[in-house]
Amino acid sequence: MSLALTDLTLSHFRSHRRAQIAGDGRPVAIYGPNGAGKTNILEAVSLFSPGRGLRRAAAGEMARRPESLGWKLTGLLQLSGRSFEIETWSEASAARQVRIDGKAASQLDLGRIARVVWLVPAMDRLWIEGAEGRRRFLDRMVMSFDPGHAEASLVYEKAMRERNRLLKDQVRDAHWYAALESQMAEAGYRIDQARRAALAELGTAQEGAETAFPAADLTLVQGEGERPGSEADLRVALAESRGRDLQAGRTLVGPHRADLQAIYAAKDVAARDCSTGEQKALLVSLILANARALAERDEAAPILLLDEVAAHLDAGRRAALYDEICALGAQAWMTGTGPELFAELGPRAQYVEVTDEAGESRVTQGRLA
Repeated sequence: MSLALTDLTLSHFRSHRRAQIAGDGRPVAIYGPNGAGKTNILEAVSLFSPGRGLRRAAAGEMARRPESLGWKLTGLLQLSGRSFEIETWSEASAARQVRIDGKAASQLDLGRIARVVWLVPAMDRLWIEGAEGRRRFLDRMVMSFDPGHAEASLVYEKAMRERNRLLKDQVRDAHWYAALESQMAEAGYRIDQARRAALAELGTAQEGAETAFPAADLTLVQGEGERPGSEADLRVALAESRGRDLQAGRTLVGPHRADLQAIYAAKDVAARDCSTGEQKALLVSLILANARALAERDEAAPILLLDEVAAHLDAGRRAALYDEICALGAQAWMTGTGPELFAELGPRAQYVEVTDEAGESRVTQGRLA
């Protein structure tokens, strides 16, 4: 089995007025100067999965300017001999819509077909910045295993926003809080369990894998003073925290306070204390472990999006990365400034050159490095 995006068309998307890429399931090496529109192609591919894409942008921000007419992406998702015609678009800053095989669909429906994981330069500081980015990184991986994780997260966040509004307004009537805390406890427990299940799958995928990238020991850390427990435990914790939360004006307990910690296993060093190169290698390792786990479970590797991934890798590590991608049978969409960064791939990949002409991206396909 394999998963691939083919016959991709971008219309009025970011810097691309119109672009077409005829994928054939092989990795896609996209090269060109900075600012030409390479990452915009990866962002387009990321929108064939649930969510706001790799830039987490609002739908209206993706429209080509100055026209701002809206945008549309179409493509064929090939999975195990089946083809799904996917369309996703936004008109005049409206919410993103999805159609699968000509029928209106939800983003959750899209998640049941496509598994897309990515690594972008903004993640390079993941281990040394705040916990929010690490939670987002983890939750993207969790969604690749369990598309329903997105729904649980939305339920939790909506109920928490309502609870926070009560806290800011200094509402003290317990009845106002009970229903919201019940929703948060149910969804929050699902979120915590899904995160732990994903970490277990990632750990298994790293064990015994022959790879040039370092393994990471991953731990989910609760908020200060919290302990993992049942749905009932979370409901009690929310109720007991109301006094403290009223003073703070926000909810201080729950899965939105969790953090992901990583240890460079071979050196027993926290990821935050590793060198820049080691931190990048750990990120690559986790993306590959994610792909390996999905390939093992679903017998189909996810689509990988690797933006400027070769920038911090030497030739040996680049070759090892490309070998692992090809061994997995994954369709990886990768960007780099020049074709020499993909030399180790040779004919195992397709090549796409992106140039900028007067503010408009131009795509030329088929030039080998």
